[in-house]
Amino acid sequence: MPAADLGAATMAMQAVSPDQLAGARIEVQAPERSLLVASLLSLSGGFLDAYTWLSLGVFASSQTGNVVFLGIDAQSGQWQRMHHHLLPLAAFILGSLVAVRSRAILGCLVGEILCLAAAMLLLHHVPDEITILVLSFGVALQSASFRQVGHWKYLSVTVTGNMLRAIDQVVAGSDRDAARGAGTMLVLCLMFLLGAALGGCVTRWLGTWSLALPIACSACVLWLCRRPGHPR
Repeated sequence: MPAADLGAATMAMQAVSPDQLAGARIEVQAPERSLLVASLLSLSGGFLDAYTWLSLGVFASSQTGNVVFLGIDAQSGQWQRMHHHLLPLAAFILGSLVAVRSRAILGCLVGEILCLAAAMLLLHHVPDEITILVLSFGVALQSASFRQVGHWKYLSVTVTGNMLRAIDQVVAGSDRDAARGAGTMLVLCLMFLLGAALGGCVTRWLGTWSLALPIACSACVLWLCRRPGHPR
């Protein structure tokens, strides 16, 4: 290679930041950290919150809403309703503990699919409290296992944290990597919104069978992530 070309290649390599190189390696080697996977899971997160709110009066994934209603019910002495919002919170904590301790990403995703399928079959055939426990436990298995897209942290069950991360990226710098991070977080927020809108529409149309859509999203993620040598 001519010396001039070698020098130009060296300068180009130096111009790429370590974070950008790390992000590129992550996306190539870890499909579970791709934007497509994060988008599917965020879509599912928004859908499930709309579905469980319309069907059961609680949030399966966004525990902030459950905590707010828990406080309101406690203050007003609505003990039965307080119990209703405490159940998904407890199940979500338990599911998160299982996911974090096991570190079996695909195993937890399979667990979520099984929980959603069970909830779809159980709804209106068993007490709602059981369905709520199964749903929130399954959602926690997935959300605690998939928390990184590229080299950025995210949550598939809420938009507040992702919005703040987008703002951080905008304020932190004006380079291409920061803009890409902000765009990624914005996409995930919009996917959550789209999922909530779909959840509201489809739940009124299909009822219990609406859970087939988030099951399909998780099955797509499982297919995208499952490859030889991937940690089970």
